[in-house]
Amino acid sequence: MSQIIFIPAEGGSGEPRVAASPDTVKRLTALGFDIIVETGAGLNSRIIDAEFTAAGAKIGKAADSAKADVVLKVRRPTDAELKGYKSGAAVLAIMDPYGNDAAVAALAKAGVTAFSMEFMPRITRAQSMDVLSSQANLAGYQAVIDGAAEYDRALPMMMTAAGTVPAAKIFVMGVGVAGLQAIATARRLGGIVTATDVRPAAKEQVASLGAKFLAVEDEEFKAAETAGGYAKEMSKEYQAKQAALTAEHIAKQDIVITTALIPGRPAPKLVSAAMVASMKAGSVIVDLAVERGGNVEGAVAGKVVTTANGVKIVGHLNVPGRVAASASLLYAKNLFAFLETMIDKGTKQLAINREDDLVKATMLTDAGRVVHPNFANAAPAQTEPAAKAIKTAETKSEAAPKKAPARKPAAKKPATPKPIVPGK
Repeated sequence: MSQIIFIPAEGGSGEPRVAASPDTVKRLTALGFDIIVETGAGLNSRIIDAEFTAAGAKIGKAADSAKADVVLKVRRPTDAELKGYKSGAAVLAIMDPYGNDAAVAALAKAGVTAFSMEFMPRITRAQSMDVLSSQANLAGYQAVIDGAAEYDRALPMMMTAAGTVPAAKIFVMGVGVAGLQAIATARRLGGIVTATDVRPAAKEQVASLGAKFLAVEDEEFKAAETAGGYAKEMSKEYQAKQAALTAEHIAKQDIVITTALIPGRPAPKLVSAAMVASMKAGSVIVDLAVERGGNVEGAVAGKVVTTANGVKIVGHLNVPGRVAASASLLYAKNLFAFLETMIDKGTKQLAINREDDLVKATMLTDAGRVVHPNFANAAPAQTEPAAKAIKTAETKSEAAPKKAPARKPAAKKPATPKPIVPGK
């Protein structure tokens, strides 16, 4: 019997992206799955229902999630959505678990096997599954477009008979995936681009894109990158030195784009109110970290703020969603690439290998338990049947050594998943 994959509409959360595309629907259908897409799920990503049906999907309603063996989402399911999922269903989404222990506990209580796609390790095998990279790439691009729109002047230098238009000076703070794309986009639009980052490897990357690098290159700077390729949180001393170096630079910039994020922590403050006050009227700052508290003092999530000295601070939420038609296509491919590794090609059924490194790194909840080590505090919210089963197993395991005869082995605990920390 074919298993069912359900793709819901994300409109209730204001999310314009969708977790499938006609291409991925066609591929999943070829693997033997029945695909149900909720009516209108792709409209905000310019995918009409007819395109999904042409690819082999059926158009359904939200209640169809109760039949699904796999649910593919963009955002973490709400409590209301979880009530409609059947226990044991696999749910793949950007779960945003940090600081949301109650939501993680709710996933466990619902009995779903939840995968947090943003925990995908940055290894060669998982490159096609890396949702952070695919979405950050578009966020970096859109940040430049948004900055240029608010700047309302030309970005490239233009020499005309009526005079010369100077090139805009653009400073990118944080040279991860989003930052690199911001640099590349700003350069293509003709801006004079400089950039900074705490990771030593960024210097060469910035230069390769034709921009200039700015950083305090001391011993702490040389060790400021994790094994997984993420930026480490820098000391207060380093941050002070870096701030002093960049303060004068920022005052001369037309557009500043900040992209610094540290997984599981509030965004570091990079631009102070004093730095903002030093910029000339008409300058623009785009804060891509505003959802995590922001890199810029004075940034307001979901708003464009104009300061007393005429500087605009752009704090758009869900920047990848501002280019949803492109973001959805990439995200859908990320999901497909990961889900495909968990499908038994012979039986054409979902067969999760809990010893697979990708599964270990991304699995958040399973069998009524929170299994990811980073969220142990949410572990008490297991389902009642699961709690009884674990308690019984523990009781037997403790009692066995007292009465088990030498020729009869002691009872063993049931095997449990052994997840690993992502990026290691």
